[in-house]
Amino acid sequence: MPYNIVVLAKQVPDTKAVTGKAMKDDGTVNRQALPAIFNPDDLYALEMALAIKDSYGGSVTVLTMGPPQAAELLRQALYRGVDRVALVTDRRAAASDTLATSYILSCAVKTAAPYDIVVCGRQAIDGDTAQVGPQLAEKLDLPQITYVEAVEEIRNGKITVRRNTDHGLETVAGPLPLLMTVTDKAPDPRYPSMKRVMHYKKAMTASAAAAQSLPTPPTEFLIEEWNLDKISADPQRAGMSGSPTAVKRIQAIVLTGSEYKEIKPTQEGIDSLVHELIEDHTIG
Repeated sequence: MPYNIVVLAKQVPDTKAVTGKAMKDDGTVNRQALPAIFNPDDLYALEMALAIKDSYGGSVTVLTMGPPQAAELLRQALYRGVDRVALVTDRRAAASDTLATSYILSCAVKTAAPYDIVVCGRQAIDGDTAQVGPQLAEKLDLPQITYVEAVEEIRNGKITVRRNTDHGLETVAGPLPLLMTVTDKAPDPRYPSMKRVMHYKKAMTASAAAAQSLPTPPTEFLIEEWNLDKISADPQRAGMSGSPTAVKRIQAIVLTGSEYKEIKPTQEGIDSLVHELIEDHTIG
């Protein structure tokens, strides 16, 4: 039986490149100061969705919320084999926290309906909250399974998965439709197909085409562009007006190694180490 799958993905600032300019005075992230990448956990979520499609048939839709530049993430998704992509972009959604983001995404998922499975990465590296997936499930009134690392079976309207909570493995089953969040212990994401890269490299939104004085792309190459009105979202529940969370500051922490002592791999070296540990009352 084929399944309609919706994947939520996010273009995030590369946190490996965080500097003192990574935050604005109003407490929001200065995304212009950091290179943007496909959120790592979301790539694993995308791979899981594509693997389900490969095994059972159906379609995969990828949704992302962000500025116009986030269309690049959707091209990356097209290169890997998805069937439909849409960008939720609206200035009124800027600076949304997890509560506002999950609300906006719930409206977007409903706009992309029908769906049998909604898949999210466990968390985004820019916030590390792991809240959006569970909040989204609540707003969609869907059962949820978090920390999924493998799909074992889908049959008779039920999905069986393996969870990895870092405290052990669990096999869990749930009824469809269902939302699940995926960890980086899932199968590695596939590489973009060169054939699809050549085919979709010029995919863009209608507004991007207009900005470049280009004709609107044919449907096959059109990245759908949705604002809050298109997805019937209340602007008061979006952006800063719908976000009770405030970020006080962002700080880059650099861990440095302390003094170390090299122990030679000889009996004399081992004896010296044991003697030192006894003297320090570490052992004995």
